[in-house]
Amino acid sequence: MKVHLQIDDDPTATQDSARRIESFGADGLFTFEGPHDVFFPLVLAAGSTDLELMTNVAIAGPRSPLHLAHAAYDLQVHSRGRFRLGLGSQIKPHIERRYGAEWGKPAKRMAESVAAVKAIFGCWEGKEPLDFRGEFYTHTLMPPNFNPGPNPYGPPPILLGALGPIMTRTAGEVADGLLVMPFNSTQHFTERTIPALTAGLDRSGRRIDDFQIVAQVMCAVGSTPEQAQIAYEHVAMLIAFYGSTPAYREVLELGGWGELQPELNRLSKIGAFAEMRAQITDPMVRAIGVVGTPQECADQIRERYGAYATDVCCYFPGFIPSDDDVTELVGALHAIGPRHLEQRGKPVHRS
Repeated sequence: MKVHLQIDDDPTATQDSARRIESFGADGLFTFEGPHDVFFPLVLAAGSTDLELMTNVAIAGPRSPLHLAHAAYDLQVHSRGRFRLGLGSQIKPHIERRYGAEWGKPAKRMAESVAAVKAIFGCWEGKEPLDFRGEFYTHTLMPPNFNPGPNPYGPPPILLGALGPIMTRTAGEVADGLLVMPFNSTQHFTERTIPALTAGLDRSGRRIDDFQIVAQVMCAVGSTPEQAQIAYEHVAMLIAFYGSTPAYREVLELGGWGELQPELNRLSKIGAFAEMRAQITDPMVRAIGVVGTPQECADQIRERYGAYATDVCCYFPGFIPSDDDVTELVGALHAIGPRHLEQRGKPVHRS
């Protein structure tokens, strides 16, 4: 299993962070669209390492598909073919109040954004004139002086972040891969994610074996009790934050904690973060995160995702594990064999 780690996206620290990630033996690095730009750190990292690069995720809705296509094309060239474009939708308050953009029909809008980017790539590759007409985006003009021509490394893959069944099915229909939301559990992944993804792949005439699935995991990793406890608390707090989002309630409901979601949401609105953390029990942390030594965390990731995922993105929220722990975790994850070997021939769980 390939391993990707989150880069420090502060421009003053990005290059050192990329080299450090490479020293751990990781296969790639990714950016998160938070306090800094999601593309610029990858430009810096591309020239500092030979790692694979990925946005995880760039928010698609507020951006024109043409902007996304240009950024992805140039990063693919600059990295000599090491870039993957990861896209996500975000939730209504952020789209309207943070990005100042329009919200509505998120899955349909996302599908159209992916299709439009691919149409632009197709035009640049010389496959067909640009003639994309949709409900949200229209792209019908590409004069030669605005056309960069075929990408020498081919168009980069487009991966889609998803949690709910509609967006997950959409990923299977239109994207080249799925970025599995880190707020997840074994039960939700097997009973909800895989069936929805399979339905989308069926619509597009593809098989799951030919599709990239990138697991994402909140890791409370520590080789000493003290380190493990610090990591555990940060993961528990992030679970409380995610759990306050109404769209994520399904994960809690499957574990029997659905009634907690409205309370977490209420507490988040008044800034009662300590009270939010107090609502998160040990079974919740262990069901949604992974907890333990590097080897124990790798074993849990293998159990949850190893039958399907080709790659894993490891998050260390709010804390920095020791270099030895990260190196050991990467090595243990690399030892996980090709996907599907354990599950091949077994039926997919459907809800």
